[in-house]
Amino acid sequence: MAGRIPQAFVDNLISRIDIVDLIGRRVPLKRVGKEFGARCPFHEERTPSFTVSPQKQFYYCFGCGAHGTAIGFLMEYDRLEFVEAVEELARVAGVDMPTLTDPSEEPTAPLYRVLEIAAHYFQEQLTSHPAARKYLAGRSLSQETASHFGVGFAPPGWEGLTRHFSGQGLVAQAVQAGLLVEAEGRIHDRFRDRIQFPIRDRRGRIIGFGGRLLGEGKPKYLNSPETPLFHKGWQLYGLFEALQARRQPDCLILVEGYMDVLALAQAGIPYACATLGTATTDQHLTSLLKVTARLVFCFDGDTAGRLAAWKALQVVLPIVREGHEFSFLFLPQGEDPDSLLRREGREDFENRLKAALSLVDYLFQTLREGIQDLATLDGRAQLADQARTLITKTPEGIYRELLIQRLEQEVGLARSKLGATLAEHPQNRHRPMPGSIVQMTPVRRALAILLQYPTAAASPEVRETLDLWRDLDQPGIDLLSQLLEITQSQPTLSMASLLERWRDTDLQKPLERLATLSLEIPNAAGAGAELAGIFQRLNSDRRGNEEGRLMSCAKPSEMSAEDKTRLRRLLSLRQSPKG
Repeated sequence: MAGRIPQAFVDNLISRIDIVDLIGRRVPLKRVGKEFGARCPFHEERTPSFTVSPQKQFYYCFGCGAHGTAIGFLMEYDRLEFVEAVEELARVAGVDMPTLTDPSEEPTAPLYRVLEIAAHYFQEQLTSHPAARKYLAGRSLSQETASHFGVGFAPPGWEGLTRHFSGQGLVAQAVQAGLLVEAEGRIHDRFRDRIQFPIRDRRGRIIGFGGRLLGEGKPKYLNSPETPLFHKGWQLYGLFEALQARRQPDCLILVEGYMDVLALAQAGIPYACATLGTATTDQHLTSLLKVTARLVFCFDGDTAGRLAAWKALQVVLPIVREGHEFSFLFLPQGEDPDSLLRREGREDFENRLKAALSLVDYLFQTLREGIQDLATLDGRAQLADQARTLITKTPEGIYRELLIQRLEQEVGLARSKLGATLAEHPQNRHRPMPGSIVQMTPVRRALAILLQYPTAAASPEVRETLDLWRDLDQPGIDLLSQLLEITQSQPTLSMASLLERWRDTDLQKPLERLATLSLEIPNAAGAGAELAGIFQRLNSDRRGNEEGRLMSCAKPSEMSAEDKTRLRRLLSLRQSPKG
């Protein structure tokens, strides 16, 4: 389970919360049979396809596929982190949050510890290296700003930090955290002669570092490697500090470098963050859109900056929806936010932010620049063809409509003449209904039944069925065994409580897909009978496998007494009604 909150508390909290009431306070719901429906709050639609099940304590959208528990809804709709969502539910339910377990019990606690030690080491080194302080002063970075962001310095040499950790017996942990490098039987510092920028997660914990080379050489910038804590395609530098300044910022600026973030914060614009030397990813946008609805991409005006902006646009289009606002700001040639702020000041820079190109304007401006003559039929046809390819990536909604209207204006043609490809978003075309999404194996079917009808595990038919199937070598058997044990020991758990046990694991999404399937089972009694039948079938498979192995491994006269006894037992079980 994500976070450090006791599972028993989460189970109790979910049992107290009515997901219909929770969602109904944010989305107008109407009763539809045993469930409740509405227009989906996560994508634009004309016909309601969003359903909330009071029995399952689960929501699902047949249009965009959004789904989850009460906790998941708060995380998505209110843009909360897991612990924040639990805290909000506890407030609604009128219960006190438990004392969180000791963070030192977490398996990754030693890595956080060595990263914190390294940060203090780098900050101490900064005070004793004039060249590093001179560099920061040359960039007009104040001591106060450097201290606020924890900026430090990795001194030249190969073993400074290595010796520091060696004296504390933490070398192995420092290697795992990406601070030290082990190669050819030797260990040395990863960061050398670099200004060090600590990278923090949403909870403020240091998870890695970015280092800027002080002198000449390559690479100019060096990040921590992939570790159990640090994943470059997910993390954003400065996001934690931006949220400390404004818990719910009206706007966030996405810039290209560490110093850009620091310069903006120092100038009184503390709502900027930066990718870590990578192109913008959908994971970056997911993180950002959880905390703000308006995002400004701020790039250098050179070729590299414009290429980075165009790549960012490709990532934005498939996820843009009503309520989002994306803008693109290109700085004058040779300028970055740091230099421009020093030359123009905060007010002029914020005016530039206000005048940034909207997503629609930027898209068509860029397309026009790549076409020689828009006055010709060929030029307009080229623009229409390129724009259609991009527009069909966007989900139905306001942005899609705006893009189509703008294309009509640009080429002077009505949408009926622009082609059928604009009529419908590919993601919504022939969308399968739940139940036809996956080919159901017996194990998947059993998992889906246990999730949707947890009380089926306690039915007499299931309890009396043999469990030979637990030894089968099939995908999902271990998970099925675990889920059966949970539901038999706690038959009153809801589907939502069960799903929360696998939040933030590799099994979360597969289980949630099974939770959305239409099983067409009339009631819990029917679920119990079908589940027992599946177990009997799996038992039969297990017996068949074992019988085949025993009968093929040797002649009867050469079989051991133990194998003979085992085979006789398996053959006798064929007659057992319990499977």
